[in-house]
Amino acid sequence: MKANDIKKIACIGSGLIGNSWALNFAIKGYEVNVYDINMQQLDSAKALISSNMDFLVSKDVLTKEQALEAHKTINYMTNLAEAVGDVQFIQESGPENYAIKQEILATIEEKTSKDTIFASSTSGLLINEIAKNAKHSERCLGAHPYNPVHLIPLVELAKGSNTSDEVLKCSFDFYQSIGKEPIILQKEALGFIANRLQVALYREAVDLVIRGVCSVEDVDKAALFGPGLRFGILGPNMIFQLGGGAHGIKGLLNHVGPSAELWLADMADWKKWPAGWQEKSQDGVNQAMVNRPHELGNTTEEIARYRNDMLVDLLKLHKKL
Repeated sequence: MKANDIKKIACIGSGLIGNSWALNFAIKGYEVNVYDINMQQLDSAKALISSNMDFLVSKDVLTKEQALEAHKTINYMTNLAEAVGDVQFIQESGPENYAIKQEILATIEEKTSKDTIFASSTSGLLINEIAKNAKHSERCLGAHPYNPVHLIPLVELAKGSNTSDEVLKCSFDFYQSIGKEPIILQKEALGFIANRLQVALYREAVDLVIRGVCSVEDVDKAALFGPGLRFGILGPNMIFQLGGGAHGIKGLLNHVGPSAELWLADMADWKKWPAGWQEKSQDGVNQAMVNRPHELGNTTEEIARYRNDMLVDLLKLHKKL
């Protein structure tokens, strides 16, 4: 199957990730079946999709007419067999649990052709384990998005031992065709790529606070107004390339190498969250939220809106919207 053979998509699970995927597919012109276990869940998803659609209209990403057309392409269903029976691509966003995902896949396999692609939105589980009992594991892969899915382009594709090259290429081409930036893991890794990078940075952030070097608020400011601004434009290797000037990344690493090795020796390498960090981090974030200028948002909901506003502006600069 080729990417242009995909005409209809099923989104299994309508939570935060699933409904965002459905919105993403719909605004790109695909008919989408959204499945969940009851209408209460689906009603919640429908409300979120509508709210996010209105936001995209307010930011001139969509016209009102385009939003209305996109709404018409989304079908909400509580019958899993009906949801997957006539689709070519399945984006599964169920609970992050092997047993549940295996059960979903087993049911899906009874109701679809062997060519229907099964892409799991898992944020860190291994596709080999998810598909270990599958009859057609060659059509299964991990496809981890970043929240909010309908805005952030990244999709990390994890190939299982049996995933066919054809399925991997078709999925890559499909995601690319809807404006995503798919990347391929050459072999499986817990947490994929982006989450591992994020958690590695966060471990050092936690350690700096625990050691009394800075506050929760200041560590966020350091990340945001320092490397974070550069990361919104380029990745770490390209940033170092520019940092080395005429000598490139090689020159930079040679220049700062001895000093950086002293930092590495002093950095955190613990494997479990420090005792009490959950409470300490929440207290720190609560205080940081109070300290924010009112126009930037002081509640979780207001800050999410501010984030989305900024994301849209940044993505427009990247020509992704």
